[in-house]
Amino acid sequence: MIIVQKFGGTSVGTVERIKNVARRCLATQRQGHKVAVIVSAMSGETNRLLGLAQQMHVEPDERELDVIASTGEQVSVGLLALAIHAEGGKAVSLLGHQIRVLTDSAFARARIRDVEGQAIEEAFAQNKIAVIAGFQGVDDAGNITTLGRGGSDTSAVAVAAALKADVCEIYTDVDGVYTADPNVVPNARKVDRISYEEMLELASLGAKVLQIRSVEFGMKYAVPIHVRSSFNDNEGTWVVPEEKAMEAVLVSGVTATKDESKITMVGISDATGIHSKVFRPLADAGVGVDTIVQALSAEGRTDLTFTVSKGDSKRARDLLVKHCSDFCPPDHIRTVENLSKVSIVGVGMRSHAGVALKMFEALAKENIYIHLISTSEIKISCVIDGKYSELAVRALHDAFELGS
Repeated sequence: MIIVQKFGGTSVGTVERIKNVARRCLATQRQGHKVAVIVSAMSGETNRLLGLAQQMHVEPDERELDVIASTGEQVSVGLLALAIHAEGGKAVSLLGHQIRVLTDSAFARARIRDVEGQAIEEAFAQNKIAVIAGFQGVDDAGNITTLGRGGSDTSAVAVAAALKADVCEIYTDVDGVYTADPNVVPNARKVDRISYEEMLELASLGAKVLQIRSVEFGMKYAVPIHVRSSFNDNEGTWVVPEEKAMEAVLVSGVTATKDESKITMVGISDATGIHSKVFRPLADAGVGVDTIVQALSAEGRTDLTFTVSKGDSKRARDLLVKHCSDFCPPDHIRTVENLSKVSIVGVGMRSHAGVALKMFEALAKENIYIHLISTSEIKISCVIDGKYSELAVRALHDAFELGS
């Protein structure tokens, strides 16, 4: 088998932990498998490097930031290769430009276009473990690029897809995907198998186990992803194509995102093209918009409400005041902060009625007011006051009996 393993920053945070990773990789290889291992920078290292850049320039150039940030992974792969040598194994460290992880030129948030992988195949031919720097690639001009926070997950799944690997093992400090955050819900249960679609929704809604782009890669190229702990040998959670048995489970998980803000533009014209005038300046400024709800307030008038992250709230309102004042006076642009979005996810929603009702009843029982509601085929989200976020997660977890 070809097995791709990925270890995050906490898994390689100390010399002893790097030695532990080396032993794990060698144990897998000695079972007869070809092993490629992707590693992140040591825990805290990327923040340290970016902090140094900030000391040099208040608004550092993103190309230079990528040059600096990528060195964290360079250190990790070199140390891990040495650790494998010390354990009697053979390994070669490879950076993004050496295996040719080709990306676009969006520095600090580049997207992978292709992975060539010839250098990895050469390592396999020499019975070596390929130790690969995650998080980084190279553009057409030869510039070093990075993939954004959590990018090593994406690197790992992309490499697995290129190698047609049998599995991509993502090792973290938790032993799988849970029905809710165990720190919030004590009886949260580890999920044995979950579909790509469900994992994609959970990742986009606040679950921090996998980076969303890595799940997209896995789904596109049908790479089985095994999320497991780097500190034990327990079976973790398999992220796989949807299976028939999954439809029997009404809800697979509950999650929440905090620090949401709601912006309402009161009584704007209901004319064609008005929405593009509202959202164009936000898009041009890189402000992400989430839940959008429109409600008629009077004939020819509508209230347009949407959510943004708390960090973008003031900037979003300033942009709307600047660009939309001709059809929405500033005093008609109203902001509510300190909100949270709580969501339930499950492919079983497709074939079961009454899921939304059960969610609304559970929140009503706790006297939790719902500001906004959004749905997809396998997800229902409610925007609520942030102070009730954890209470809502626990209430929904109990309502759908996810701890059973």
